[in-house]
Amino acid sequence: MARSGIVTRWQAQSSASLYRSLPARVRDAIRAQQDASEVLIGWIQLAVVLIFGTLWAISPKTVSSEAALPVPITLAAYLLFTVLRLYLAYRHRLPQWMLALSVVIDMGLLLVLIWTFHLQYDQPPSFYLKAPTLLYVFIFIALRALRFEARFVILAGLVAAAGWGMMIIYVLFSNPEDTMITRNYVTYLTSNSILLGAEFDKIVSILVVTTIIALAIHRARTLLVRSVAEEAAARELSRFFSPEIADRIKSSEERITAGHGLFREAAILTIDVRGFTALAQKHPADEVIAYLCEYQRRVVPVVQDNQGTIDKFLGDGILATFGAAAPSEAPAAEALRSVEGILATIDDWNRERVAAGDEPVRIGAAVAYGRVLFGAVGDATRLEYTVIGDPVNLAAKLEKHTKAEQVRALTTIDAYEAAAAQGYRYQGKLDIRRRRDVAGVADPVDIVVLGA
Repeated sequence: MARSGIVTRWQAQSSASLYRSLPARVRDAIRAQQDASEVLIGWIQLAVVLIFGTLWAISPKTVSSEAALPVPITLAAYLLFTVLRLYLAYRHRLPQWMLALSVVIDMGLLLVLIWTFHLQYDQPPSFYLKAPTLLYVFIFIALRALRFEARFVILAGLVAAAGWGMMIIYVLFSNPEDTMITRNYVTYLTSNSILLGAEFDKIVSILVVTTIIALAIHRARTLLVRSVAEEAAARELSRFFSPEIADRIKSSEERITAGHGLFREAAILTIDVRGFTALAQKHPADEVIAYLCEYQRRVVPVVQDNQGTIDKFLGDGILATFGAAAPSEAPAAEALRSVEGILATIDDWNRERVAAGDEPVRIGAAVAYGRVLFGAVGDATRLEYTVIGDPVNLAAKLEKHTKAEQVRALTTIDAYEAAAAQGYRYQGKLDIRRRRDVAGVADPVDIVVLGA
């Protein structure tokens, strides 16, 4: 079907080109979700800095408050930046440069906080290399995954790896006379000595975790954009199908192909506007289309409210089915109730038109009931669900026969009796006309007038 072709073309596109091909309203919806993610990131970061501050406040201090001063200063700076960023995230869409700067500042402040630990506890710089607070680096990297943009995850990982590398270099050159490097693992664990292999492992771990998350986010974003694109296409394409047909297409477990069908007991309703061809010739095209759209806007909901399915629009004609696209226990009753509702709707519309000085609308409608074949027809490039069978042909011929009977709507006696058995009750005086000759039908037909 057309939808399959669209999806195939989308699958061949990259995530970036696919994103650019989305309608502006869909891209705006994705950006709105990313803006919401920035707010969430801000709140999580605020929680992190408050946890840092609380832990620092309750932890025992081994040095004077002057020596520990860089810690609260760093925490205060980080708190202010986080609050400002959260405020801006609520008020405005953050530009890309600010998001990148935020990543650098977030990671930089965290690393500065770790760096101050050796001052707080009056230890050599190598002391901070063993701080478990390094684990928060992975939290900050993972936070960036909430935007579904791998570049910010990569930026966070690279800043963290580069920052940790600079902190290692600072330790090595802070005291040139004693680099504190050791090759003994036990010595490394029980002293402030440095094991370069262990520090290298930390950088490798940061980069590997960053790569894995970035790859996962890239794949997830591709799937996200593709899903949004397909959903947008399905939503738009579904407007060209009745809800029942759209649901059938979406829920089908197998690929729909021509030639697949099934038999069902169904009612067929055909409706036609009288004198539409002459009206179209007398009025401008825009007025004709507006007239047709208004007619369909009023009639279609009546059909759908009675569980009917619009099979197709035939210019000013409408072919509707009851019990074909979806099984029904009372298709004939639903069809006749739909006819009554349509006639009442047209009467209301005509009162409006006459009051406005316009000509009243005249329609013809007919219902036939019986066994029909419902299925997909067409070829590999163009498919259509439709109904085939004697009731379809009979409904079309009966609709034309309304002119001969000078009535607005009629049905066969068989369809009426089936509807009555299904709970339908005609509100007016029953008008049964026996053995009527209907053009195109071999045998006389007993008909019931539904609207004079």
